[in-house]
Amino acid sequence: MKILNRFTEELIFDGEVKEAIEKRINLFQADLCGADLCGADLRGVDLRGANLSEANLRGADLGGVNLRGADLRGVDLRGANLSEANLRGANLSEANLRGANLYGVNLRGVNLRGADLREADLGEADLCEADLRGADLREADLSEADLRGADLREADLREADLCDADLCDCYFNKTKIIFKGKIIEVNFVDIE
Repeated sequence: MKILNRFTEELIFDGEVKEAIEKRINLFQADLCGADLCGADLRGVDLRGANLSEANLRGADLGGVNLRGADLRGVDLRGANLSEANLRGANLSEANLRGANLYGVNLRGVNLRGADLREADLGEADLCEADLRGADLREADLSEADLRGADLREADLREADLCDADLCDCYFNKTKIIFKGKIIEVNFVDIE
């Protein structure tokens, strides 16, 4: 596999990928589509605008990583650590984030349509205006998450912890909800 770092115009070849990551080389807008980075320590790597679609990042450590605007469609992030990462404007549609640590993550305006977020920790995450249509959030921890204006149509929130979550102006239609915690001042906006 060849990876093009569009910022530096350097080609990084398959055998050099792990070395590039270990050296914290700038992978800004790199094409890592389908890469196997299972369990990789990516802390400190700049992945803004990178194409990681269909990549295997299962169990990877992306704590604090800048993934702003990254393409993460269909990526496997099961059990990965993304705490304090910046994913603003990223595309995580159909991504598998089951059991992932997304505590305090910036997911503002992110496309999480059809994503698997079962048992994920999204406590204190910024999900304002996120597209969560059809997402599976069963048993997810959304305590103190900011979901203002999020689109939760057809999302599955059964057994999700929404204690002190801000759900003002969310879109609900065919959303499955069984609350574990209290929700105060929820606005159900009819968009149809």
